[in-house]
Amino acid sequence: MKTRIIVIFGGVYSSLGKGITASSIARILKACNSSVACMKLEPYINVNPGMMSPFQHGEVYVTYDRGETDLDLGNYERFTNQKISYDALVTSGMIYDDIIKKERSGKFNGTTVQVVPHVTKAFKDRIYEYIKKNHNPDFLIIEVGGTVGDLESLAIIEALCELRLEIGLNNFLPILCAPIIHLSSTTSEFKTKPCQHAVRELSKFGIQPAMLVLRIESDLTKDLLSKMSLNCHIPTHHVFKSQTLSSTYLVPNNLFKQNIHKAIYAYFNIEKTFPKDLGQWEKFTKQIVEAKKDVTIAIVGKYMDLHDSYASVVEALKLAGWSVGHNITIKWISTDKISAKNIQTLLTGVHGILVPGGFGNRGTDEIMMAIRYARNFKVPYLGICYGMQLATIDFAREILKWDDANTTEIDPKTKHPVFDYIDGRMRLGEEICVIDDKNTLAYKVYRANKVPQRHRHRWEFNNKYLDIFKKHGYIISAHSNDKEKTAEMSELVGHPFFFGVQFHPEFSSVPGKNDGAFVAFINAAIKFNSKE
Repeated sequence: MKTRIIVIFGGVYSSLGKGITASSIARILKACNSSVACMKLEPYINVNPGMMSPFQHGEVYVTYDRGETDLDLGNYERFTNQKISYDALVTSGMIYDDIIKKERSGKFNGTTVQVVPHVTKAFKDRIYEYIKKNHNPDFLIIEVGGTVGDLESLAIIEALCELRLEIGLNNFLPILCAPIIHLSSTTSEFKTKPCQHAVRELSKFGIQPAMLVLRIESDLTKDLLSKMSLNCHIPTHHVFKSQTLSSTYLVPNNLFKQNIHKAIYAYFNIEKTFPKDLGQWEKFTKQIVEAKKDVTIAIVGKYMDLHDSYASVVEALKLAGWSVGHNITIKWISTDKISAKNIQTLLTGVHGILVPGGFGNRGTDEIMMAIRYARNFKVPYLGICYGMQLATIDFAREILKWDDANTTEIDPKTKHPVFDYIDGRMRLGEEICVIDDKNTLAYKVYRANKVPQRHRHRWEFNNKYLDIFKKHGYIISAHSNDKEKTAEMSELVGHPFFFGVQFHPEFSSVPGKNDGAFVAFINAAIKFNSKE
């Protein structure tokens, strides 16, 4: 098989940065002119990540081809600047669901269905299919979710053991990410034993890591390097450090300087002429290092217990800020902290207000307080999906005096259904937005008549209200590219920047290709800051 497979495992505890490591290696290999695809195998039993609570698992990342997936796929897209398809994510739940359906329909002809060989084969089949779909890239990078030793990961690891035998040991590179733990509260020691145990745990299941990426707060001393090499049976030139940096986007530069690319190509016995640096990625990260000014953006939402609920929004804000020489300071404002008495205090000093996507009734009145503040005090505002809907509803209540204006998602009996469940479907994935009028803010933001954007919503603006909103200065400035012509963008006449989008522009924003809405929003926030 042409495609070499690199598998990234995580040891000791979760949130180590496996996804960033996988994405960084992909970025490096692309800079070496190799074709790359990324994939994630998740051990959890959920079939559809779109049904998972943001409080537990962070945002649902939407792919161009209608996939509701894990947020790590967003990292893959941002680091590689490649569109990732929905089948880049495979969960144990998807595998078991498929197998049980086949068993119920008689596809196994009455044989006993077992983890080995049926479940493991199903995982392998998904991998082979993904390689084929991606035109047999030079490298497939697979991130394994969870932590080595988790009971639910065993079927995945067994499948990878079988895969390694099938494609040949020299075509399979296992890399373990594990921490060197710093006990700052005691003797300021660096503890290596947990990492050593993780290596042994993975080896016990049949996969001896060939390389280590060590998460460490500071630099990796020669003594620690030698100790890890000796105790993990891995040569020193295959042990890499991933210390805490000011931005995750600097990780590829860090690993490249340690020559991880040379070690990878040598492992696969591939002769290669290597670039001196990461090319365009170097230029991008230079923006991060050189950004000296700051602008403060308030994110007002209902899922604040886990900031990863808005991971792509945060990244899109950062990318837009760096592109114009500014670092973004985020002020997180949870709806359960907002009241009519404190809203002005909470938002004083912010230079822009962003309301991201969401569902349900909880916190909507509090969000509309923040939107009203932005409208009345001329603070730049960007509303995404639910943020656009609530901005429109608040305008109807406050300016049109429709006290009961609402979305039928919240109030099915409202006399003014500003947003309604119109065509009985969930709009999901990439669709074209059409901007007809070049004199609108929408056109100034995107500089195009047709803009591809990713959607994830059911309720649509009720077009019977188009004229009355426009008469009062609230314009629907873009629509869908179909016969329904549903609203895609909205804006408020006379406001320096009050912009709403029905889609999710955060999923289209990658280094070097920042979404226009975020750049325009940040520029408006910078201008607002300069006037204070």
